[in-house]
Amino acid sequence: MSIRINGDRLWGSLMEMARIGATKKGGVNRIAFTDLDQQARDLFAGWGRAAGCDVRVDRFGNMFIRRPGRNPDAPVVMAGSHLDSQPTGGKFDGVYGVLAGLEAIRCLNDQGIETEAPIEVVNWTNEEGCIFRPMIGSAVWTGLLPLGDALAMREDREGWTIQEGLERIGYAGDQGLMGAYPVACYLEAHIEQGPVLEDAGEMVGVVDATQGQLWYDLALTGREAHAGPTPMAVRRDALMGMSRIALEIDRIARANEPGCGTVGRVDVFPNSPNTIPGRVAFSGDLRHPEDAVLRAMDQEFRVSARRIAEEMGLTLELSERADIPSMPFNQPLADAVQKAAIATGKPWRRMYTGAGHDACNVARFLPTAMIFIPCRDGISHNEAEHAQPEQVAVGAQVLAETLLAAANGEIDFGVAP
Repeated sequence: MSIRINGDRLWGSLMEMARIGATKKGGVNRIAFTDLDQQARDLFAGWGRAAGCDVRVDRFGNMFIRRPGRNPDAPVVMAGSHLDSQPTGGKFDGVYGVLAGLEAIRCLNDQGIETEAPIEVVNWTNEEGCIFRPMIGSAVWTGLLPLGDALAMREDREGWTIQEGLERIGYAGDQGLMGAYPVACYLEAHIEQGPVLEDAGEMVGVVDATQGQLWYDLALTGREAHAGPTPMAVRRDALMGMSRIALEIDRIARANEPGCGTVGRVDVFPNSPNTIPGRVAFSGDLRHPEDAVLRAMDQEFRVSARRIAEEMGLTLELSERADIPSMPFNQPLADAVQKAAIATGKPWRRMYTGAGHDACNVARFLPTAMIFIPCRDGISHNEAEHAQPEQVAVGAQVLAETLLAAANGEIDFGVAP
């Protein structure tokens, strides 16, 4: 049994969703817990109801639309991603996985195909982490982060909590988290957010492993002083210390290929051109597909950061914001994705994910795999982010075929990761 995706309908849904939070440069700005986040959720819920699905919202605002199966007690087959974006995000990051799952349900309806198990499509809350840490919705759902702790997280500037944010947009639900009902597996379709597939001329990435990630919050405190009369030898320049630590992140990543290292946020005080900066708060990010290598990178980074702070007479504050270990996905499920990719006749490859996704959290507890499609020039988290309609349709076809196989009990997951 097979189904055929309606690529034009899927593309139209993506473009309609992209009008919510549209930016002048062609991207989107739909930060979690904003009115635009609410509008995107409302549109998705309406589409789900129109497709005959039940719409549920759990206690952290994660949204689930469910297409019933012949056996309502069978473990649910789940797919999804997220609708929130970066402030200068693109039209495809996250939303593609949600709407590809919706399109699979629509096509099952069109072709009158029943499945043994129910199929759910999920929109995870706050994947991007623009205000709080990333991937909180899936972390709460899986129990990696206690619900109460997450709801009590407070936005720094205006002081509202996540609980208050969910209530404001009308998505403080009452449904249970993971364990409230059985789930068989989780699939997530996504743009690659890197150049590998496009550079190789390939259409589908069969993602069977995650890259480990460590996110850091750092601050250096020195002493403000006049930029003219203060000799270099006596300065306690927090910004220069941050610059040296940033170079260490870059050096460590380059020395551990294919590792990555990034400093993406810097806040300088007092941020005056005529004053030596007395305090800098900034982010750090180290990644590697091998967990042992990532842990060695972490230790080297911590030693380097402390040494630099001591040499420059600065006080260092360093804490982990997120620790996502590398791990394999469920190989039988990835094999099923590969089978569906081969059936499209398009070139494909097995690969790991370099970015963090909700699948990385879910994979610790459930059989999980991902499906990547190319994005132009490998660009994401950018208003220029783009994928071709054919690429979008092919990835959705692979997702739909795998969902159908899983929902009809045709995949033996073996031992879950």
